[in-house]
Amino acid sequence: MKISLQDQVVLVTGGDSGIGRGISLAFAEAGAQVVVNYNSSRDKAEEVVAQITGAGGRAVAVQANVGHEDDVTRLFDETVKAFGGIDILVSNSGIQKDAPIAEMTLKDWQAVIDVNLTGQFLCTRAAIRRFREQGNRGRMRANGAILCMSSVHEIIPWAGHVNYAASKGGIGMLMRSLAQEVAPDRIRVNAIAPGAIRTPINAEATEGAAADKLLKLIPYGRIGDVEDVAALALFMASDLADYMTGTTVYVDGGMTLYPGFEDNG
Repeated sequence: MKISLQDQVVLVTGGDSGIGRGISLAFAEAGAQVVVNYNSSRDKAEEVVAQITGAGGRAVAVQANVGHEDDVTRLFDETVKAFGGIDILVSNSGIQKDAPIAEMTLKDWQAVIDVNLTGQFLCTRAAIRRFREQGNRGRMRANGAILCMSSVHEIIPWAGHVNYAASKGGIGMLMRSLAQEVAPDRIRVNAIAPGAIRTPINAEATEGAAADKLLKLIPYGRIGDVEDVAALALFMASDLADYMTGTTVYVDGGMTLYPGFEDNG
């Protein structure tokens, strides 16, 4: 069964690279009109747009820092200006600034929280306001769908990365609380929690000897690709998942099965 998002408008934050890029391309292939958000990498965002339009799709690139309220307001305004409305938000933007706790600066703590958690709040709030304002646009069963990008570190502690892990743990409860609140509006809110995925930003951890070490944490025996996450996102945003809300789906090759305990510890 081929999933169609024909004529639906999707906004993908951080859509210029990595998982966001994969989702932007997958949604466009399914017929969606795509807003590729980026913060600083305009060239990469324009490359994604060019790939989509070159294949006959419709896409635009819009700069915005999701941690800034004014930027998020402008991002949604430009989305509506470009395509007339919005049907799906993929709130994907995220950063890491790693350090042991005793060496972590308040600046680095705040930077990660601002993008990874406050950014999710600002974008989901803006999407919910738009969904309520426009009502059902006749393109999907729901009045809007939101996918929050979380991580296996929503539930797996990660020493040396407390800002990142705290932000992802926060996303889990933010998503579920929002889903509970807006379900009567027929707005669906779910989350995806990837494990180890091959992207340019984490190439050092997923290649060579580092990959061999990483595979010990993955029972399924391979590192994920962006297409693994994009395929799940496509399903969860579509009408095939219309009865799904308030759920985090882990796409991690079994990392959350805690393989260190496979022989009873």
